[in-house]
Amino acid sequence: MLNPNLDAIQLEKDEYERYSRHLILPEVGLDGQKRLKAARVLCIGTGGLGSPLLLYLAAAGIGHLGIVDFDIVDSSNLQRQVIHGTSWVGKPKIESAKNRILEINPRCQVELYPTRLSAANALEIVAQYDIVVDGTDNFPTRYLVNDACVLLNKPNVYGSIFRFEGQATVFNYQDGPNYRDLYPEPPPPGLVPSCAEGGVLGILPGIIGVIQATETIKIILGQGTTLSGRLLLFNALDMKFRELRLRPNPVRPVIQELIDYEEFCGISQAKAEEAKQMAEMQEMTVTELKQLLDSDADDYLLIDVRNPNEYEIARIPGAVLIPLPEIENGGGVTKVKELLNGHRLIAHCKMGGRSAKALGILSQAGIPGINVKGGINAWSLEVDPAVPTY
Repeated sequence: MLNPNLDAIQLEKDEYERYSRHLILPEVGLDGQKRLKAARVLCIGTGGLGSPLLLYLAAAGIGHLGIVDFDIVDSSNLQRQVIHGTSWVGKPKIESAKNRILEINPRCQVELYPTRLSAANALEIVAQYDIVVDGTDNFPTRYLVNDACVLLNKPNVYGSIFRFEGQATVFNYQDGPNYRDLYPEPPPPGLVPSCAEGGVLGILPGIIGVIQATETIKIILGQGTTLSGRLLLFNALDMKFRELRLRPNPVRPVIQELIDYEEFCGISQAKAEEAKQMAEMQEMTVTELKQLLDSDADDYLLIDVRNPNEYEIARIPGAVLIPLPEIENGGGVTKVKELLNGHRLIAHCKMGGRSAKALGILSQAGIPGINVKGGINAWSLEVDPAVPTY
């Protein structure tokens, strides 16, 4: 309802005081605040990006917020997902988010969708809203959100973050570009690490999420110049913003229907290949590793393929640090060969994924190995609770 019947929308007496700083802005005023109250905004995700943007959209007076999320609050979320609190650890994120939103603005209507957004439900959900704000962190869902918005002609306010860098723009607005103009094809699976693997500065999603909230409100008000056609890039370490121009690709394929996005992004094939590799790869549990370490055996080499800063956080006794990037560029393979001396090779990482990848590379070099199932996190949970998880 980007062009609502403003005569049918009324502010209650307490709302005049609540939104007084908006009402005295000529660019907002009474009509603008009514537009915000009439607006229906859908947020995909209540994580790092969803947290600040939901807080500010609720505070600004958005009348109806929809939230899609199926995850639960984890203690590792609290460093950046500021809508959640410690008391909500282990509980659904959308319930935590709704509770906080209503604390900020009891008049905001919040609709919850405790499900994974998919090709089967996306059109039905998105169709009920005026604007979609993408707070997701994976490529299949980003393409899904984009395509649903294109098919239903909905603006898509986009943001993404990684380590110290973020980006934001507005897709599918006033004949502007969409996500497929920025990324015609998804990157190969595993090429772009997740925040769980690569890390993220906790403040960064606050900056990008607030930019998304700002763009959403500008679209509703019809004020200012949006980021449509401009990709805003932010580097927190250098405290620099820069822009890239985006234009619609005249020869891009026409989006006619929603598809299998995991298949499109190569996730299904990657999962199948990973499952095959894991089935062929020898594994040991952390309990078995502990028994080996406690024995007098000296016929093995235990390597840790995590990054050096992770090694400083926690380590398994006797593990030799050879980071995965070194193995990928060949130097680590040479180092393993030098250290192995005919012994068995055992590898671990944080949860088992990177060590499996490292062993795959080493296997191609003629060095078979054993993967520690669950990595050092499993070691902390099952063997030595004094080792911190992260």
